[in-house]
Amino acid sequence: MGLKTERKIVKVAGSFKEVVTVKDEAGKVLHKIINPLMITFRLKDVLQVIVGASILAIPVAFTEETWKLGESLPLLNIILLMALSLTFISLFIYYNYYREHLKEHWEEFTKRALSTYMIAFLVVALILTIIQMAPWSTDLLLAFKRIVLVAFPASMSGAVADTIK
Repeated sequence: MGLKTERKIVKVAGSFKEVVTVKDEAGKVLHKIINPLMITFRLKDVLQVIVGASILAIPVAFTEETWKLGESLPLLNIILLMALSLTFISLFIYYNYYREHLKEHWEEFTKRALSTYMIAFLVVALILTIIQMAPWSTDLLLAFKRIVLVAFPASMSGAVADTIK
C-alpha cells in the first residue's frame, strides 16, 4: 500500500505543533496527528531544569567522596567529564526534541543544550558555595573541579526533568 506522509509545523496559541498527515495513494487523508513540539526553550523549561538539576546535585554535592575526587582528578579529566556531560545532554535533547527538525532549529537545539548545562552548573555552584565546599577565594580551580563533578549527574537529571510536561 502506497501511503504518503506529510509533516508540517504550525504555531497554535504560541506553541509549536507538528501536524502529520497520512494519505493513501489517491491523496485521501487517512489520519491526521498533531504532536506538540518543544523546540523553544521557555521559562517553564528553565524552571524544570533547575528543579531537575537539584534532584541529583543535592545528594552528590553533600558527599565527601566528591570533594576529595575534585582534589585528586587532573584538570584534563575534569574537562573531559564536562565534554562528556555536554555530549550526553546534546544526544538526549536531540533524540527527545529535534530528531526530525534539527536543520530548521539548530540554534534552538544549541541554546537548549548549552543552557541546560549552564543552569545545572550554576545550581551546583550555588549549592557548593552554600555548604562551603566551593573555595572561591582560596582555590578557584578546586571550586571549578568540584562543580564540574557534581554538574555531571545534575545536568543529566535537569535534561530529563525538562522532558516532563
